[in-house]
Amino acid sequence: MYLKGSHIFLQGEPLSNVYFISNGKIKIYRLDPQENEQIVNILNRGGMFPHQGFFRNTDYPAYAQAMEDTVLFFIPIHSFEKFLIHNPEVCMKIFRILGEQIVDLQKRLEEKLLYNTYEQILLLLLRLAKNHGDKLTAANVRLNTQFTNRDLANMIGSSRETISRTLSQLKKKNMIDNDENGYMIINTEKLKEELI
Repeated sequence: MYLKGSHIFLQGEPLSNVYFISNGKIKIYRLDPQENEQIVNILNRGGMFPHQGFFRNTDYPAYAQAMEDTVLFFIPIHSFEKFLIHNPEVCMKIFRILGEQIVDLQKRLEEKLLYNTYEQILLLLLRLAKNHGDKLTAANVRLNTQFTNRDLANMIGSSRETISRTLSQLKKKNMIDNDENGYMIINTEKLKEELI
C-alpha cells in the first residue's frame, strides 16, 4: 500500500521492478531543467509501469507517485523478463500496451505542434473524459479523479493561470461544470463542437 503523495520510485534510480496497479492511481512525471513538473501519464487500476527499460540495464525514466492511496503488485525486472521469454502470449499483450502508449504519445506531440493552447486544453479534457471519466449522459462525463489546475497545466506544458482562465471561459459556455464534491463534469459534445 502506497499512501497518497508517496513515491514508488524516482527518476534515475536503477530499474528494479515492474509494477501493476491493483487499486488507485499513479502519476508518472518528469522534471524539466528548471525543475518544472511535466506529467507524462496518469495510470488507473489494471495499468502497469514503467513502460520502458525491459531487456536492458537502465534507470527509471521518470518519477512515479501515488495520486491517492494505492495498492500495487510488483515483479522484479529480471523475473519479469524471464516470464515474458517463456510466455509469448503475455509478451504480445505487453507489445500491444507499449504500442498504445507510443500512439498516445505521438498524438499528444501532434496536438502540441498543430493546435493552439486553447485547443490543447479542450483536447486534454476530452482525453481525460475518455480515460478517467464516468458517463452520466450521452454527452456528459464526470471525471473520477480531481485534477488541480497545476496538474492540468503540467500535462500540456502550460501555465496554471492559462488553465484557470480557460476553465472559467468553458464554464461560462456551459461546456464544463463541477458536481457537489468538486469533480469536473465535461460536456464532450460541446467540446468537440468547439474544436470544429
